[in-house]
Amino acid sequence: MRSLWTAATGMKAQQFNIDTISNNLANVNTTSYKVQRAEFKDLFYTNLKRANINDEGGRPVNLEVGHGSMPVATKRDFRTGSFIDTQNTFDFALNGEGFFAVMMPNEDIRYTRDGGFKLSVDGDEATLVTSEGYFVLSEDEDLITFDLGLKDITVDELGYVYGLDEDDENVEIGRLMLVNFMNPEGLQAEGQNLYRATTASGEEILLEAEEMSTKVVQGYLEASNVQVVDEMVKMITAQRAYEINSKTISTSDEMMQIANNLKR
Repeated sequence: MRSLWTAATGMKAQQFNIDTISNNLANVNTTSYKVQRAEFKDLFYTNLKRANINDEGGRPVNLEVGHGSMPVATKRDFRTGSFIDTQNTFDFALNGEGFFAVMMPNEDIRYTRDGGFKLSVDGDEATLVTSEGYFVLSEDEDLITFDLGLKDITVDELGYVYGLDEDDENVEIGRLMLVNFMNPEGLQAEGQNLYRATTASGEEILLEAEEMSTKVVQGYLEASNVQVVDEMVKMITAQRAYEINSKTISTSDEMMQIANNLKR
């Protein structure tokens, strides 16, 4: 009976693995998507005979049997993806670590690497927002708002936003809020390319212009860092492992039938 349950845990673990890989492949064209990898641990062991060395000899190693495996984490790879040239004034990519900060309707702050921003126009003013309409924040946690009379909006590599006034003078609008975390893998994904800070990720760390190594690139978007070939190889490996565990259940069932027939 033990082998049946052990193989069942293996099938469940590989199903979770396949679900994770499928999500990666589904997001191969999602802007700034970060590939995930399922991690597993072995379950508890039953010690049939313990290792014990004494003057009279003994057993140098344990005799033990495990009880399968289970998923314990999905690790997200935050390495920078390739850049897509869009030539759009309000498309931005981050070359290096970090996140943009956006304000939700309830005024909570979320974080994203998706720099595909848009303009929300109200009268003679425009405000920088995400595709869903969430406000993009400046480094002082204010909105990035400017007069529609400004032209040739540019953003330098440090995140400063500029525009030309009617006299062709360069006007500083503000600086994009750029942050990082001690443990980005501890961020909680919420969909819509947004992440929420958690106790595991730690609090946001503001990337100061004079100190940060990350560069803002205007007119580009960061592509997903999913490698399709790698994911397909992992999918095949997971499928084979699932099949083997299924075969183990069938084999265990056959062995139990043989044992039952012997009793008769």
